[in-house]
Amino acid sequence: MKPLISIIIPTYQRCSKLKIALKSVFSQTYDNYEILIIDDGSKDGTKEMVESFNDERIFYIWQNHSGCPANPRNKGIKAAKGEWVAFLDSDDWWSPNKLKNCMHYSNNEVDLIYHDLEIASDKQNFFKRKIIKTRQLKKPVLIDLLLNGNLISNSSVIVRRKFLISVGYIDEREELTAAEDYHTWLKISKLTDKFLYIPQQLGYYFDHSQNLSKKNMSIPSSNAVSEFRKFLDIKGNLKLEANIKYRAGNFGYQKNDFVQAKKNFLFVIKNGDNILRFKSLILLIKMLLR
Repeated sequence: MKPLISIIIPTYQRCSKLKIALKSVFSQTYDNYEILIIDDGSKDGTKEMVESFNDERIFYIWQNHSGCPANPRNKGIKAAKGEWVAFLDSDDWWSPNKLKNCMHYSNNEVDLIYHDLEIASDKQNFFKRKIIKTRQLKKPVLIDLLLNGNLISNSSVIVRRKFLISVGYIDEREELTAAEDYHTWLKISKLTDKFLYIPQQLGYYFDHSQNLSKKNMSIPSSNAVSEFRKFLDIKGNLKLEANIKYRAGNFGYQKNDFVQAKKNFLFVIKNGDNILRFKSLILLIKMLLR
């Protein structure tokens, strides 16, 4: 028997994008799944669009707007019946063989599966594909995730539901918004190292101005790792802090806050790895030349 996959799609005011996501699910070559659409208060015709599919595998739940991305995901996890949970953001979509290729590896040696995504946007560059390319995490996975940041895209993940329950679901604290998925992978990596990377592009991440990732990610990232710093030695904590400072510096650079950006880059040059040191030095030179 093929394992049942519970596909969780949180959405809010993204009727047209959600329709594309749903079509990509119905095009899957793997057919044993349920779709849990948790609508966080949409008033743009989402309900009517979902009903037009008239498919018994869809479970549509509408709720008043929570403003918290983790909240509808948790509602979906709690309502799910599958052994495996697949996350799909409502503005992303999958390749037809995504589920089949992932479930090919669903054995006792695998608890969480992830893969590459292609970046799509309204201003798509047809001459150069942009891929969110990741890699196989090294063991212990917790330490790799801490020292190298979040290498796992939410819409690529298929994970055993029991681990989402064991870690107390996705943290809904406001200070983790946009890094709540990273925090969840960190929690799961304390329980299992059985993370599997499939080196294939099996979906699409839609990049637009409303993406939460356009914010200063150094703040939620710092909040996400705070409870796990105790698992690193002094050197590891300095590298972790350098990674966070680089993000803060880069954000400051983009916003023309050069005073704060300079402080962050100087910290990275002193404590970061060679790649971030080089990147920080280049950005410092660019600031001086302005």
